[in-house]
Amino acid sequence: MKKITYILLLFSLLLNLVSCKEPQARKPISHSSGTFLKESAERNKKLIKGEEGKIDSIIKSNPKIKYLASQKGYWYHYEIKNDTDTIRPKKGDVAYFVYDVKDLNGNVIYTEADVKPQTYLVDKQNIMMGLRHGIKLMKKTEKVTFLFPSHMAYGYHGDNDKIGTNEPLICTVTLTNFEPEKKQ
Repeated sequence: MKKITYILLLFSLLLNLVSCKEPQARKPISHSSGTFLKESAERNKKLIKGEEGKIDSIIKSNPKIKYLASQKGYWYHYEIKNDTDTIRPKKGDVAYFVYDVKDLNGNVIYTEADVKPQTYLVDKQNIMMGLRHGIKLMKKTEKVTFLFPSHMAYGYHGDNDKIGTNEPLICTVTLTNFEPEKKQ
């Protein structure tokens, strides 16, 4: 009986040794041909083209207002222009401003009272991309209306409150003041 037990034990050990060899890693099956990225890029191009078409309609609907195209992909016009000052906010300055937000149909999303007066450390704080660039175009006391495509506003994410995904916006901003950054 002992002999059979030893044989079975030896057979069991040999079987384990043979079956426990180093497993071969499987190679990943890649079906990636870049189609997802291409399709995503095409969707974004169509989205931007559609938004720019709506913005173009707003601009053309009131030819008395002279809109300027920015190099960053948004449009703006001056409600109040300051022709006496020459200095604009730069990185590190502290900008004080108020603004409101509307959709492209002119429906108010946030009033100045909703967003309250803002203090912004230029290029050192995270705010909506369009405002980040737009404030640096302004001089003290200027009031500017910006037409932001969604990628310059809150993009595909929205603001988790009243602004939805991929929503272009109209923002009217008054730069009340700005001053150099205080060194500590």
